[in-house]
Amino acid sequence: MDRSWVNARRIIDEYQNGVEQFLELAQRNQADLNGKFYCPCVNCLNGRRHVIDEIRDHLICDGFLTSYTTWIWHGEDKETQIVAQTEQDDVEMEDQIEDMIRDVGQEFFQQAQSHVYDTLKSDSETPLFPDCTTYTRLSAVLRLMNLKEKYGWSDKSFTEFLEVLKLMLPKDNTLPDRHYEAKKVLCPMGLQYKKIHACPNDCILYRKEFESLQKCPRCGLSRYKVKDDGRSSDEDVVEKGPPAKVLWYLPIIPRFKRLFANATDAMNLTWHADKRNCDGMLRHPTNSPQWKKIDGLFPNFGSEARNLRLGLASDGMNPFGNLSTNHSSWPVLFSIYNFPPWLCMKRKYVILCMMIAGPKQSGNDIDVYLSPLIKDFRILWEEGVDVFDGYRQQSFNLHAMIFCTINDFPAYGNLSGYSVKGHHACPICEKQTSYL
Repeated sequence: MDRSWVNARRIIDEYQNGVEQFLELAQRNQADLNGKFYCPCVNCLNGRRHVIDEIRDHLICDGFLTSYTTWIWHGEDKETQIVAQTEQDDVEMEDQIEDMIRDVGQEFFQQAQSHVYDTLKSDSETPLFPDCTTYTRLSAVLRLMNLKEKYGWSDKSFTEFLEVLKLMLPKDNTLPDRHYEAKKVLCPMGLQYKKIHACPNDCILYRKEFESLQKCPRCGLSRYKVKDDGRSSDEDVVEKGPPAKVLWYLPIIPRFKRLFANATDAMNLTWHADKRNCDGMLRHPTNSPQWKKIDGLFPNFGSEARNLRLGLASDGMNPFGNLSTNHSSWPVLFSIYNFPPWLCMKRKYVILCMMIAGPKQSGNDIDVYLSPLIKDFRILWEEGVDVFDGYRQQSFNLHAMIFCTINDFPAYGNLSGYSVKGHHACPICEKQTSYL
């Protein structure tokens, strides 16, 4: 039975019809000698019994207990509900797959990569095995990968699970038998990332003119980790050793394109211009003097409501939760201030664009690692990028800027290059900084 009405507004017909269906289910499945049933309203919490008319009044006036998802107190079998929920999830997943394929197709056709889209479309139509009407190759892999991420399976255990499952299925099944092959099926749906090697002393990134080097041209350290046995020949290290330090970069331009390809997100990205309440109160960054000053200094940028203004947040953390561990990771995140206030800081819309991992923090050399990000922002600011707007069904030239940064004081010093200690520690007061 559909339960979406539980979270609906109590004054609309959908909610009231859902209440009537629930009461019919209770009367049909669990008759009581006294004609009373447990009341699942937010006040009774299935702890009190009432007649049907009283329960109806409680549910309409007070609301349904949203955490009560399996109606075991009203005659519903838990296993039956699991099966019904699974079937509903399958229908919803099929709808989401169609949406994802449409969005991916739009992006790939713009990039002249239609062959990748064709492969994805083919996987969405190929049955998992002959005469299978429940799962396709794509939907099966997507469901299994969701389970892997939900329960934290390792890559090795997932590969062994696929091998066993492939043997259990009919002979001509199309299920991948390796984790690597499963990732290749979903590759077009994901977004690319770049793994860039870095000097252990934070001197350079091995990219552009340094891409083919095996040693840092400034400090002379090896690009790869040296073996414990002391052997450090370049050939041996390159062949078997892992990189000494790595930057994981997730390019932001493809993510912005994917964001605008979704009609709902594209509509929300112009909320500040279309639906904001302009009553003179500071309700959104749009009302701030900084936003208005940017509009005045760069009228061409401010005239397009879809141009993005982003907040950059970064700080060091220890991912292992042990203070004695000699390791530091610096994530670089973006918040999009075009969104309404209730969406700006939602986890779904906070973009991780960079992860700097190493035995020590980068400190003031963080600008070395930010260089790929700065390059993309120069493109977004100076030239712009052609993006398809899924809400308005048109393409436009997108520009973006860093509107502000969010960080603690030491990280502020690293990002800005300003000395935040000593006689002139305050970047606002500078020479007038009080030493007391």
